[in-house]
Amino acid sequence: MAARRAAGLQDFGYTAAMRNLPRNQRRAAASLDASAAAAREAGQRAQKAGTAALLADLQRRGLLEDTLVWWGGEFGRTPYAEKNGTGRDHNPGGFTMWLAGGGAQPGLAYGRTDDFGFAAVENKVHMHDLHATILHLLGLDHLRLTYRYSGRDFRLTDVAGEVVRGILA
Repeated sequence: MAARRAAGLQDFGYTAAMRNLPRNQRRAAASLDASAAAAREAGQRAQKAGTAALLADLQRRGLLEDTLVWWGGEFGRTPYAEKNGTGRDHNPGGFTMWLAGGGAQPGLAYGRTDDFGFAAVENKVHMHDLHATILHLLGLDHLRLTYRYSGRDFRLTDVAGEVVRGILA
């Protein structure tokens, strides 16, 4: 290595990389974190813009009152890092969904999580209740969708679910 330096050659190879491995790993991780954050923010902006455009278009055409828009995922994410800081686990105890148009009350925030976003603490809505409410907004009575099979009652909301009247317009 000294001979290379004396000859004016720089070592950009394995030796330099290994000598500075911890620093290089930190730099690479910071760069990836910044890139991932920028990509995530750009994706969120695009999603918000697209969603806003959809809702504005439905409203402009007079279709929002007859169209139910349901946004959400299968469940939330824990508010803390897990797996050695590499991810966030599924969180069925507190997550966000929203409804627009189609008989849902506009501008309503129904329910609340704890200060960490970990668990619902106010106006909890079970998935069966959400499904019953959506079916109600679509003009269907979820109780009338019950059928019997192998000695057990079945329906889209299982054998549970209550319409959440507080979110209806």
